[in-house]
Amino acid sequence: MKIGELAKRSGLSAHTIRYYERIGLLPYADRDQSSQRDYDASILIWIEFLGRLRTTGMPIRDMLRYAALRERGVGTETERREMLEQHRERVRTHAAELQASLLVLDTKIAGYAGQEQRMKNYDATPPERRRKPAGTRAARAR
Repeated sequence: MKIGELAKRSGLSAHTIRYYERIGLLPYADRDQSSQRDYDASILIWIEFLGRLRTTGMPIRDMLRYAALRERGVGTETERREMLEQHRERVRTHAAELQASLLVLDTKIAGYAGQEQRMKNYDATPPERRRKPAGTRAARAR
C-alpha cells in the first residue's frame, strides 16, 4: 500500500510515517517501479503497537531500542520481554497515581456541590433573632 493509504488506515500522517521510518521505528518500505514507498499491510499491526506504547508514555528512545531489538530477531526476546515488564510496572504506578488524583478531584467537586448548598442556605433569609429587652441582662461581678 502507498503511504497515503497507510496514513489513512493507521491514523498517522504521511509526515509522521516518514519520520518514524527515518529514525528507525518503522522499517524502510520497499519501493515500487516509480520509487514510491510500498508498504505491506502487516505494518499496521506494528504501528498499532507503537501507538499503544506511546499512549502508555514509553519514551521514543525506549521505543527505538525495542524496535532495534525486534529487528535483530529471535535472540532478543528475553530482553524485549524484560523491557515490556519494566514499562508495565511504570504504567501500573502511573495508573495508581492517576486513580489517586481522580479521587482528589472527585472529593473537591463534591465539596463544591456542598458549597452550593451552603451558599443557598447562607443567602436564605436568616431567622428572626429576638433580642432580650434592655436591662434584663445579669450584672457582672466586678
